[in-house]
Amino acid sequence: MERLGRVRPATIVVIACLVAYSPATGAQRARGGPPVAPRPEPQRSRPEPQRPRADLFAPQDLGLLETPDRAQWQKPEQIMDALGIADGSIVAEVGAAGGWFTIRLARRVGPNGRVYAEDIQPEMIDGIKRRVQRENLPNVFAVLGSASDPRLPHGLDAVLIVDAYPEMEDPVTLLKHVEASLKPQGRIGVVDFRPGSGGPGPLPKERVDPQAVIEAAAAAGLQLTARETLPFQFLLVFGKPASATIKTKEISSSGSPQATRDRATPTRPQGA
Repeated sequence: MERLGRVRPATIVVIACLVAYSPATGAQRARGGPPVAPRPEPQRSRPEPQRPRADLFAPQDLGLLETPDRAQWQKPEQIMDALGIADGSIVAEVGAAGGWFTIRLARRVGPNGRVYAEDIQPEMIDGIKRRVQRENLPNVFAVLGSASDPRLPHGLDAVLIVDAYPEMEDPVTLLKHVEASLKPQGRIGVVDFRPGSGGPGPLPKERVDPQAVIEAAAAAGLQLTARETLPFQFLLVFGKPASATIKTKEISSSGSPQATRDRATPTRPQGA
C-alpha cells in the first residue's frame, strides 16, 4: 500500500531530464543562448458587437420629436412649399427618424407621388413601416441607408433633411450622393435649429451654423437657391449648379412672410 503512494527517485530524474532537454531548449543551449520560454497559445479575439453611435438620436426618445406644437413652430407646409413639393412629386427624407415629417410629405404628394423615408438605424426603419401601415400610406417606402450614402433612387424632385444634419459623420460625401439622386431641377432642403439657446431643440453646443451647411453643400457641388428663417429654425434650399436667384424669406410664428429679398447669383464659368 505504501509503494502506491510514492514515486521512485529514478523516475523523477528521468522526467526532469526530458523537460530540461526538450528540442527547443537543447537547440538554444547548443547556440550558447539562454533558454527559450514556451510560446503561449494565441488567444482568439472575439468580434466586437455592433453598437449604435452615441451621437444618433435614440429610438426610445422619439416621443420628444412628437410634441403637439411642433407643426406650429416648424411650419411643415411652408417648408414643402419652398421645395416645390406638390401632388405627384417624388421625394425623400434623409434621417426620417420616427416619420413625423414623412407622413406629411406622403399626404402632400398624394397617391400619385412617392416618399422614400431613409434612416441608418434599423429600429427607426421598423417604426416607420409600422406607422405608414397604421396610417394607410402605401406611397411611403422605407430605405435603410448608411452613414455616408442614403441609397436613394434617382429621379427625385426633392430631398428633405430635417433636424438630422448635426448627426452626419461626413456631410459632404452624403450630400454628393443626395445630389446624384436629384432630377436636373431637383432641390435639397436642410432644416435645423438656429445657433443659440432660444426655443425648443437641442443644447446650443449641439446646433449647427447654417454657414457650415452652405460650405459643405458647395463642396458637394450644390448651389444655394433659397434661404428662409422659421420661428426657431433655418431652411436652406440647394440645387444643382445653374444660374439661380437666391430668395431670402423670414416667416413669423403666425406663418406669414415678413420680408422677401431676391439676389441674382450667376454661375461661375468653367475654367474661371
